Amino acid sequence: MNQTLNKDEQIQQEETDIHTSNRRLRIIAIISTFGGLLFGYDTGVINGALPFMGQADQLNLTPLTEGMVASSLLLGAAFGAVFGGNLADRIGRRRVIIYLAILFFIATLGCSFAPNATVMVIFRVFLGLAVGGASVTVPAYLAEMAPAEKRGRMVTQNELMIVTGQLLAYTFNAILGNVFGDTGHIWRYMLVIATLPAVILWFGMLAMPESPRWLASNVSIKKAFQILMQIRRKKRAKMEIVEIQKSVEKEAKMDKASFKDLTIPWIRRIVLIGLGIGVIQQITGVNSIMYYGTEILSEAGFGTQAALIGNIANGVISVLATFVGIWLLGRVGRKPMLTVGFIGTTSSLILLTIVSSLFNGTTALPYMVLLLTVTFLAFQQAAVSPVTWLMLSEIFPSRIRGMGMGIAVFFHWMTNFTVSLLFPVLLDSIGLSNTFLIFVILGIGAILFVRKFLPETKGRSLEQLEEDFRKQASTKMKMNLSKNTEIR
Repeated sequence: MNQTLNKDEQIQQEETDIHTSNRRLRIIAIISTFGGLLFGYDTGVINGALPFMGQADQLNLTPLTEGMVASSLLLGAAFGAVFGGNLADRIGRRRVIIYLAILFFIATLGCSFAPNATVMVIFRVFLGLAVGGASVTVPAYLAEMAPAEKRGRMVTQNELMIVTGQLLAYTFNAILGNVFGDTGHIWRYMLVIATLPAVILWFGMLAMPESPRWLASNVSIKKAFQILMQIRRKKRAKMEIVEIQKSVEKEAKMDKASFKDLTIPWIRRIVLIGLGIGVIQQITGVNSIMYYGTEILSEAGFGTQAALIGNIANGVISVLATFVGIWLLGRVGRKPMLTVGFIGTTSSLILLTIVSSLFNGTTALPYMVLLLTVTFLAFQQAAVSPVTWLMLSEIFPSRIRGMGMGIAVFFHWMTNFTVSLLFPVLLDSIGLSNTFLIFVILGIGAILFVRKFLPETKGRSLEQLEEDFRKQASTKMKMNLSKNTEIR
């Protein structure tokens, strides 16, 4: 009888532990992903703000200065990704996110009160530093807090918050633009709203724990175990701390991560794959739609107010598609999801190219363009974007995770910067149809990259993935030595 009671108590205690750890993980994910919400809002708000800030009595923007205002954030983000990743390795993921919240707040105020285009560009660069830092640090923090079987869902919550931030930006843009559109400085109100989530992120992260993997590598195994006991079942925490400790001991025998590590073949291969993942997500042209959607719809035939409302459809489909992506990640491999996603985005762009040529000047064109941009974003946000950020958080060994993600996301943002800077110039010089044709060609290249170079990461722990890359490099080296011996 006592044994039965003890077993029941053990089962009840285990269920309580699971409930408590899951609740804590949910809170951690919600608070930390306010960094993603800010990322989304600050990149999306420019979509509706540009037509108003570009007016002669405001910042008086040309196609080139318009591109500079939109893309300056992305230039800052590229450097924010590099410095944010390295800083997160040195002082911890949590502390960096707290500092980023302060930077988000200050830079947002600077943009909101900018008196001219020069000041706007400067503060957009600072805002970009925060966005880039968040794009690296938040996924890394989530990946290290999550158990292997929940890592996909937790990391992808950041992508959900990014598109939610963009949807909020489009919604506020449409409301403010349609209700107060006659007021030229309405764009300032659009921008300043982003200070609210920055404050929430700062206060929230003060109460969040540090990553146990970072603590194990930089502070102590004991503190790492204490955090794991809060966010895992007891048995799971004990098993995981042993795995982490082995990884830390292995890393302790090596030098600290630096760019010299790129001379090691297996590390160089991972970094190049990560770099490629970051680049191909951007060459679909997704952010030409996210940043210039109002202008694309206006070019197709909508008025400014109607285009602002139309952009809400892009935001809604992005959020809904991200939910689909989160659901798919638990059931489908990363590689097939990316392949289908890129096929879908490229096909949508082919149709956009054809439609823009055949129906140019007709009343049907703006509605067809809106339908196809929504279709494009469905594939992008359900497959391409969530898998991109998840794989970037998965493939790098913990010793070089900050540096590796920093390099990969630097090229991601530089590609984004290039696309955003050139898009309004291309739209003005070669038109909508030819501009999208360029993205079609790049999209085909992205499909080939995924099929040839990407590994499958679903269902593997971070330590298992590292071991796989080491083994592959060792096998390749042995094969090369064998070939050289045969030639001799």
